[in-house]
Formats: sequence, C-alpha cells, structure tokens
Amino acid sequence: MIEVTEATATAGALDRLSNEGVSIWLDDLSRKRIASGNLAELVETKNVVGVTTNPSIFQAAIGSGEGYEEQLADLAVRGVTVDEAVRMMTTADVRSAADILHSVYTATGGRDGWVSIEVDPRLAHHTAATIAEAKQLAWLVDRPNVMIKIPATRAGLPAITEVIGLGISVNVTLIFSLERYREVIDAYLAGLEKAAARGLDLSTIHSVASFFVSRVDAEIDKRLTVLGTDAALALKGRAALANARLAYAAYEEVFAGDRWTVLTGAGANKQRPLWASTGVKDPAYKDTLYVDDLVAPGTVNTMPEATLNATADHGDITGDTVTGGYARARADLAAVEALGISYDEVVTRLEDEGVAKFAVAWQDLLDAVTKSLMSKGVDAE
Repeated sequence: MIEVTEATATAGALDRLSNEGVSIWLDDLSRKRIASGNLAELVETKNVVGVTTNPSIFQAAIGSGEGYEEQLADLAVRGVTVDEAVRMMTTADVRSAADILHSVYTATGGRDGWVSIEVDPRLAHHTAATIAEAKQLAWLVDRPNVMIKIPATRAGLPAITEVIGLGISVNVTLIFSLERYREVIDAYLAGLEKAAARGLDLSTIHSVASFFVSRVDAEIDKRLTVLGTDAALALKGRAALANARLAYAAYEEVFAGDRWTVLTGAGANKQRPLWASTGVKDPAYKDTLYVDDLVAPGTVNTMPEATLNATADHGDITGDTVTGGYARARADLAAVEALGISYDEVVTRLEDEGVAKFAVAWQDLLDAVTKSLMSKGVDAE
C-alpha cells in the first residue's frame, strides 16, 4: 500500500489506482478509436497502459463497418477469403494500437504497453491448432508488445506452455475457477522452463492470467435469488470478489515458491493476475465495484470505457482491498456451497458459455464481413 500523503490524498482515483500497483488496461478497440486519437488520449489522460480485445469487441467494431470501408474494398478486389479478411483487419488494428502503446512498453521495461489479440475461438478445444494460430498471429502483428490470448480450456493449457516456450507472450483468458487458475500458472511456469531450455531470454516473455469477475456474480446471484432466503440474499454480490481474492492468494503463494525462485533468478517475469469482465452486470451494484474492491499490487484491471470513466469520476480507491480478505473470501464461498450451489458446476458452466459466446461473436463477425465482401462484387469463400 502506498503511503497516504497530502499529494496522494488529493490525487484522482485513476492516479491512486496506478499508485497502488494496478495497471489500467482498456477492454476495447476499434479503428475509429485509433484513427480519432481517442486511444492515445486515454493513454495520456486516463492512465491507460494496455488494451485487451476479444471476439465480441471485434464483432462490434468491424461489424459496424465504420473505418473499415477502404480496407474492405481492397480485400474484396484481392478476392481473399472471409477468414483472411477478418485477420487482416483485426491484426491491423492491434498493430496500430501496439504502436500507440510502444512508448509505454519502453518506459515500463515491458511491464505494460501490451495489446492482446485472441486466437480463433473455434479452436478452443484443439491444442495443436491453437499453437499454430498463436504463432501465426504473433508473426502477423509483428510487434514486441503484443500478447496472444489463449483460452484456459483443458486443451488450451498445453498450448499455453508451448507458446510461452517459443518466447511468445500470452494473455490467458476465460479463467473462472481457482483450480483452473493454478493449472494456468503451472502451464506458464512449464513454458518458461521450456524457453530456458531453448536458450531464450526469459526477461522478454510476459503473461497475464485473465480471471473473470462479474460473470461469477451474475450466475451465482441468479441462483441465490431463486433460493430467496435471507441467508441467500445476503450473499449476493460477494462470490465474485471472494473468488478473485482467493486467486490472488494463489498467485502470492506460487510466486513465492522454490520453482519460481529458480525462474526469477533467470530473469523471468511473474504472470500477473488480470481482472476481466469488470463492468457490473447488476445495476443495483456500484458501477466501480470490481475496481474499488480488487485493488492489489501487481495486478491488471481491464475496463470497458464506461467503467474507466466511472472510476475516474467517483472511484473509491483507498488502498489494498484484496490481501486482507482471504478468510472472509473463503467463508463466503463456503456459505454459497452450504446453500446447495455447486461452485464446480458454476465455473464449468461459465467456461463453457464463455467459449461458446466468443465463438458465436466470431461467426457473427465472419457473416458481417462476408456480406461486405459480397456487396463489393466478390464471393467470399
């Protein structure tokens, strides 16, 4: 926790958050945001030091067509397939964003300044294809500050190890369970060990583990509401924070162990926890809940712009709100289980739904681009 001085007491919420060791990343990207100068402005004025994307974000951006007309026309003339067209557009946006954030990457020694791009979500259950896609994306973007997003599915774990082992930085996404999170950390450490065996410079390899927050409350709160008892309703809005805080406890434990000591001696970087899905789903909750109550050093909070603006306006950043809450977190999850709500069933459902939602968004994007290419007189294959 930072020392509270007169200067820090009067600093804005985003400054206080950054001073607590939380990296603020923007969970959004579009051609319009890049071309208008908005992304550069957020870096300059709102402490944004990274960008995350996902299939839903690209579907919203490219599906609108705004800013992509000229590139779509060129792709149509070339007669490219719809898959190639989508990758050309998404990697172009990520490349431009990486260039905007390169100064942050340099100034922080590679800690921040990252832009993430996700492997095709339809490959989430195919290890070899995920590895091949990750290598291709890293080559296409060709920037030192790009992270390839790989989902934390069972098939994704060995892909994470292999891709890290090749020296490619990775944002592991769609993590919901504490057990899976520990497996993700293990996959990262195994990847670093592979990279070291290959003689690679471990200091150039970075990773974050995207632990999803609001979706946990949305699913568990729904079940608590159905139960409707006073005990059940009193637990609403507590499971997601408990889950994330216990993930941070696991992070502290593993990255203080003997296995990590060997790797850090070789120059390795910790895989930081990233709080994802931090926009609240329930309007009854404060819109900065998953920012104010998840402040801990060495973390990343990736926010949609509405949450970023809300935090700047009325975020309540008072110091570390994670490390002192492990006992309460365990008690909250135990209380949910005691009511007959299965933690394992919930997190498995959320992982499956998360993969499925991204696959649907990706298909919607492919369909929209297909129509655009065909409207220009080219049949997209």
